[in-house]
Amino acid sequence: MTAPRTARIERATKETQIVLELSLDGRGTANVQTGLGFFDHMLSQIARHGRFDLSVQGTGDLETDSHHLVEDVGLALGDALVLALGKDTPIARYGEAHVPLDETLSRVVVDLSGRPYCVFEAEMPSVVLGNGYQTEMTREFFVAFAMRARANVHATVLYGVNTHHKVESLFKALARALRFATRLDGDDIPSTKGTLSV
Repeated sequence: MTAPRTARIERATKETQIVLELSLDGRGTANVQTGLGFFDHMLSQIARHGRFDLSVQGTGDLETDSHHLVEDVGLALGDALVLALGKDTPIARYGEAHVPLDETLSRVVVDLSGRPYCVFEAEMPSVVLGNGYQTEMTREFFVAFAMRARANVHATVLYGVNTHHKVESLFKALARALRFATRLDGDDIPSTKGTLSV
């Protein structure tokens, strides 16, 4: 029997309070409440298309803007991924996905290498979607997640017009890439170092 690949992260600062639970071998169930409807929708995409079970209960200083809350959820999700994967579990390591959404096409490629890096290439206007989600926070979420997940993440909007479509296709592509990268694969570590933890 394989041990459950789950994690619970509690993050509390003067700016945000977050409780995040993640199961990598889930059914795509999401229970997300951050006070930002559009962001909740994006996190639900990660659960659904990654086939993860994800619970996020978060509050923050939204009277300032969405920056702290969105970034801190990205940090918490990265921490949860590392914890849920465990040390030197034989996983696929690499994942890639192209996701279209109407006129938009996005690509995300991930390497759960233990070496954090994020390349984010997406042209989109700085606007607010829904009840306070700033589109420029999409990059900050991806960077925060990559740093704490110790992952190499390349996220690109190849083309598109509608800003909602651009953001959503990026989140869906991240989910699909992680779904493939986190799957159990073989009996040994996919690295000539013999570890993904250093």
